Amino acid sequence: MDFFLLDFLLHLDQHLAILVQQHGGWIYGILFAIIFCETGLVVAPFLPGDSLLFVAGALAAGGGMDITVLCAVLFIAAVAGDNTNYWIGHAIGPRAFRWEQSRFFNKAALFKTHAFYETHGGKTIIIARFLPLARTFAPFVAGVARMTYPRFFFIDLAGGALWIGSLTLAGYHFGNLPVIKSNLSLMIVAIIAISLLPALVGWLRHRMAQP
Repeated sequence: MDFFLLDFLLHLDQHLAILVQQHGGWIYGILFAIIFCETGLVVAPFLPGDSLLFVAGALAAGGGMDITVLCAVLFIAAVAGDNTNYWIGHAIGPRAFRWEQSRFFNKAALFKTHAFYETHGGKTIIIARFLPLARTFAPFVAGVARMTYPRFFFIDLAGGALWIGSLTLAGYHFGNLPVIKSNLSLMIVAIIAISLLPALVGWLRHRMAQP
């Protein structure tokens, strides 16, 4: 399972192109499901996000999908996912912080995300869109923390538009440039590495701060 996921991530351009060829218009539903699950289910932070948006935009530029429909579908999925996650957290409430470490819920990560949210307020919702783990946990914690829903909703709209628009349109405009197209797998690795960099920096700071 781990090898399949790694192969899927590192060769996302090839796999997604095959899905477009095999499923035609259903590809929008497939992409909707992936983005919705990554943002809406706290147990699915491992799904591809940033690299998926970039590659989808590049495929749209090549005629595989309509860029306007693609952006609309992905935006709705991202907002619907975050809002689902928010209301799950809202329903579960403080009980979430009594969960012990398990295969699906990382209590330490949940507390760190909560602290980050408390420190930076509404900016967390926007910033978290570009951070793989925080992208999944932030709306959940916002619900647990009872963040005012209208405020959350409008901030989430802005964050979703910025995340979907920037990466999908970047892929649309630059993904088919010869130098990028011929090295798209390396580009995917770079996007994954850059998206994970803040988490790595935070971990290193934590390690260095320990006596």
